Amino acid sequence: MTSTQAPGLTPDAVMSAAVEAAGSDDFGPDDFLEGLAVLCASAGEQARLNDIGRFALEQNIIGGLVNRLRIHQWHNQHPTTGDEPIDAPLVVIGLFRAGTTFLSQLLDQDPANRALLRWEAGDSVPPPSPESYRVGPRVDAANEAIDMLESLNPQMKVVHHEDAEGPTECITLLGQDFKSLAWEAMANVPDYSQWLHTADYGSAYAYHRRVLQVLQSGGRRGVWTLKSPNHAIALPALTAEYPDAKLVLLHRDPAVLCASACSLISTLTGTFSDANHTAYIAEHWTNLLATSIDRIEAFRRAHPEREIVDVHYADLVGDPIGTVEKIYTACGRDLDEQGRAAITACVTANPKGRFGTHGYRLEDYGLHADEIRERFADYNVRYDVSPEAGRA
Repeated sequence: MTSTQAPGLTPDAVMSAAVEAAGSDDFGPDDFLEGLAVLCASAGEQARLNDIGRFALEQNIIGGLVNRLRIHQWHNQHPTTGDEPIDAPLVVIGLFRAGTTFLSQLLDQDPANRALLRWEAGDSVPPPSPESYRVGPRVDAANEAIDMLESLNPQMKVVHHEDAEGPTECITLLGQDFKSLAWEAMANVPDYSQWLHTADYGSAYAYHRRVLQVLQSGGRRGVWTLKSPNHAIALPALTAEYPDAKLVLLHRDPAVLCASACSLISTLTGTFSDANHTAYIAEHWTNLLATSIDRIEAFRRAHPEREIVDVHYADLVGDPIGTVEKIYTACGRDLDEQGRAAITACVTANPKGRFGTHGYRLEDYGLHADEIRERFADYNVRYDVSPEAGRA
């Protein structure tokens, strides 16, 4: 695979392709344009994409724009979707690699909940009915795309596998407004990353709500259970859009979080670039963990009235049912017998490591556990986070 600077990856080119594919030119508010422009420039100048990477990034950008066009077109044709209430969503805000995927899968088992599924996050129109929520041609097509990507890099199935009909992260929707860590999971884009940390996420969460309203309008309803570590760096915008959201924060040994994140991003971006980005990944994702924690703490200081349910990773994996019950209690809910049985069955059917063991070492990224734990010493003390023996 050869390296390319992606000279054709421009806002005009991808927007034109999206308009042709969607048959509509109404992108809605133009707040997304700056992020799209910064992303395209950063990818072309810094990501050092190979041929597969350039094609994949281009198609993902176009796909996100197509879904955005279709969302706004559907809303214009069905304006009552704007009246759909999104009441008290349960939002897992991070930390990344601390068990957020596992928790979101557990919450998805309860029939009273309504998860954002992977397939519908990227192909939202028409909204699914209760009968087509997890089955149908669009689900099959999304699973085929996942299989193709994992065939290119089989390690991806071990590091972070999602089924098309299972819950996914909100980064896909935020990415359709081009304010999302989703793009950093595909390509190493330092300029875009720097821009993202100062971006106003308000438009991204307004769009996020609109997508949920469209999806919900198909008839599959329930308490929205959402998750993404991206929320940790955008809590003011998230809670301005969803003032009654119930927030859940997972905690884990930062040395393990950094090692796991570096391994994940190396695996993902390594599919799309043949260059060695190890030093950047190590520095950037360690700094991102620090930024996430700092912004969470700043939010807590500014909004002491907002409860955030703190959950330790060890408790989640050691007592999944008890952890879900704790979260429900904090949210003023009860876990009924049907939900309990479904979650129990999920835990039994999906043992940890069913796709293989995800091995990772800080040393592979020039990092050291003692230095990481020292850097995050205040966090460890504040939340009583213990080092994980034999990890990182």
